[in-house]
Amino acid sequence: MKEENYSEISEFEFLGLSSYRPMQHLLLALSTILYVSIVLGNLLVGFTMTLDPYLHTPMYFFLANLSFIDLCFSTLAVLKMIYNLYSGHRTISFQGCVLQIFVLHVLGGSEMVLLIAMALVRYVAICKSLHYLTIMNPQMCILLLSGAWLIGLIHSMAQLAFVVHLPFCGPNEIDSFYCDLPWFIKLACTDNCTLEFMVTANSGFISMGTFFLLIISYIFILLSVWKCSSASLSKAFSTLSAHITVVVLFLGPCLFVYVWPFPTVPVDKFLVILDFMITPILNPTIYTLRNKDIKMAMKGLSTQFMSLKNIS
Repeated sequence: MKEENYSEISEFEFLGLSSYRPMQHLLLALSTILYVSIVLGNLLVGFTMTLDPYLHTPMYFFLANLSFIDLCFSTLAVLKMIYNLYSGHRTISFQGCVLQIFVLHVLGGSEMVLLIAMALVRYVAICKSLHYLTIMNPQMCILLLSGAWLIGLIHSMAQLAFVVHLPFCGPNEIDSFYCDLPWFIKLACTDNCTLEFMVTANSGFISMGTFFLLIISYIFILLSVWKCSSASLSKAFSTLSAHITVVVLFLGPCLFVYVWPFPTVPVDKFLVILDFMITPILNPTIYTLRNKDIKMAMKGLSTQFMSLKNIS
């Protein structure tokens, strides 16, 4: 087919999670409740760590940034899904779809590097405790955070560079509730085997690489602690368990979607709900409920707020 015979597609239509109207009403209610919970939970964690000077440490610095990324991650797709379910219009412009893919991969790549940075902070805190503040100084924290966003930006630009000029001649239906590369490439009117391989090689490699690097770092930390004191092993594992839970919840769906990016069953669009709706709620919950410092800081801030309210 010659390029001049392609009909230009200006928008895409989301098929969503269900075409059954009562189910769409249920999804609208659930997604709205979950999104409000995501916003309130992550803002609460972010403001607590920003306002409490005792939480101005490297680990809480990265945790606050993780909450920000999770909030942006959910807003990117869930807010659009809520609007589509409410209005009944399930379309997105071509430019909007490309922008959504771009921001999605910037945030995803940045979060993966941020998780690695948090694992590094835990390693230094557990295995190099005497030099913790010297190694993880403010300059190092800013450098790691800047590196995370830079790698996310490079990863996203590398992905889009090969697909943004693809020809589209129909159909224009995306079997999901948000735009991403596997579905975007499927709709292209060209041989997409090479592009599918590139998506797998890029996103799949970074997802698997991050996962195995984190698992190896956890094993190394636990072995180092066990060699020093077997009694400290359970404490170290308890400290790492929250981070491990977050890693599995975030990277699990990514591994499925990008290592097997073109499945024959629509499991992926339900699985990625974990990334957009469940994990962003669990992140602040897991870190808050398992952390005495954050709980004490929240109680202190609430007490100060109530005192100011009574005075006024």
